[in-house]
This record gives sequence, C-alpha cells and structure tokens, in this order.
Amino acid sequence: MTMLIGVLALAGAIGLGAYALMAGGGARVAVTRTVAAVERGYVVGNLPDRDSSFGQRVALPFARRLGGVGRALTPTGTRERLQRWLDRAGNPLGWTVDTVVMVKGVGLGYVALFLGFFGLLVGGFTGLAVCVVIGAVVGFYLPDLLVLNAGLRRQDQIRKSLADMLDMLTVSVEAGLGFDAALAQVARNARGPLAGETARALQEMQLGKSRVDALRDLAKRTTVIERTFASAVVQATELGIPIATVLREQAKEMRVRRRQRAEEKAQKVPVKILFPLIFLIFPSLFIIVLGPAVIRLMALMLSM
Repeated sequence: MTMLIGVLALAGAIGLGAYALMAGGGARVAVTRTVAAVERGYVVGNLPDRDSSFGQRVALPFARRLGGVGRALTPTGTRERLQRWLDRAGNPLGWTVDTVVMVKGVGLGYVALFLGFFGLLVGGFTGLAVCVVIGAVVGFYLPDLLVLNAGLRRQDQIRKSLADMLDMLTVSVEAGLGFDAALAQVARNARGPLAGETARALQEMQLGKSRVDALRDLAKRTTVIERTFASAVVQATELGIPIATVLREQAKEMRVRRRQRAEEKAQKVPVKILFPLIFLIFPSLFIIVLGPAVIRLMALMLSM
C-alpha cells in the first residue's frame, strides 16, 4: 500500500511539472509574439530607414513639426473662418482646416528660411533678421489669401450662373416636377460650382435633412444665394406660397441685378484705365511723336 501511494504521488508530481512547463512555455511564446509585434509596430514602422530618401528622413518630420507650430499659432476663431472660406471655395483638392493650418506652419518655416538665406547674402545679419520676419509673415498668411481668392472666384462664377439656374428651376416646376426633382435636373444638366452646390443640397435632403435646413446650409456656404434664392424658397416653403411664382420673380430680379452689375463695371472702366493711360500710354506716345523732333533739335544745336 505504501509503495502504491508513493507511485501515485510521483506520477502526480510529474504531471503537475509537465503542465507547469507547458503553461510557462505558452506564456513565453505569447510574450515573445507580443514583443515582436510591438517592435514591428513602433520601431520599424516609425523610425526612418537608412535607405529612405532625404525627404522622408528629414523634410517630412520637419514639415510635421512646422505643422504643429501652425496649429499652435492659429486660434479657434481663425479656424472657424478658414472653414467658411473653404466651404465658399468648394473645398479645393479635398483640403480641410487641419491641412491648411499645417500648410501655414510649413510656409512659415520654409519661406522664412529661404528669404533669411537671401537676406544674409545681400544685407548681412540685418538683412537676415528683416527677411526672416517678412518670410514668416508671408508664409503664414499666404495660404489664407489663396483660399480667400479661390472662394471669391468661385462665388463670382455662382453669381453669373444663378439667373440661368433659376430659369431652369422655374421651367421644371411649371412643367409639373416637384422641387426636389427640379433640383435634380439642375444638378444633372447644369455646369459649374452652382451645380455642385445644388447636388450637395439635394443629397442632404435625400439623407434626411429637411428642405429648409438644406437650403439654409446652402446659403451659409455661399455669399450670393443667401438673399435671393435660398431665402425666397425657404419663405415660400414655410408660408405655403406657390414656389413657381417665387422662382420666376427671383429669376427676373437676378437678371436685373446682373445687368446693374455689368453697368457698374462699365462705369468703373474709365477710372481703372486712368493710371495706365497717364503713366504708360501717354509717355510712349510722347516718345514716338516728339522723339524725332527732339533729336533733330539737338543735332541743330550741336552743329551751331
């Protein structure tokens, strides 16, 4: 009996030892795999390779740090204003506010570095300081000016095509289509940024947004439609006025405004042409007309 108990105890000890070794080995394998995954994810993926290019090893990390500087120098109010400008510009190249802010930081650093090097070559340390300050200011605010310019040009295109779009809407509604179907016809057949804005508003309505909210958001994304098309359609929807009548009146008003803008631009032409006329065209005419006479007069005076 004693020998039987000893054999059973020895077998149990051997079994427990084998189980402990297997469990420990599995744990060590799991830990090894985890460490390898961490090394692959945080070391190999983030550290630049020695065979990578100079831009990937130096320029890209430097640009990211400058983007952080741009984010730090851009307050919340400026970011909201940039978002409005991007909406009015149609979000060119799919840019977001964060992208513009990063470009502002990169422009601040690179333009200041380039102009600082130029100033050092031309004016020494004084030129270096002046050019660095000028380059930082220009590089930081240049993306804002580009986005603003793109928004102004896009709003001008919308203003020019708004009357034709209202005529198309009026004809579609009077032909029996609903307002949403008329917007779909405009988005399908029209060209330019206004067709894109119309398609976006139609898509928002199809996703569940009410017509009033979609048109109000359309007015916020532009500086042209707020006082004309969107406000009139919203009021007609809320008050139950026939929308075809409202659209026809809006189309007439827009054509009158377009003619008035053309007349205004025509009145500004003499003022705009005054500077090149006085400082460029008149001196050229004087040189062509009076030049030979002056040459002859000088020749006669020298001969005497």
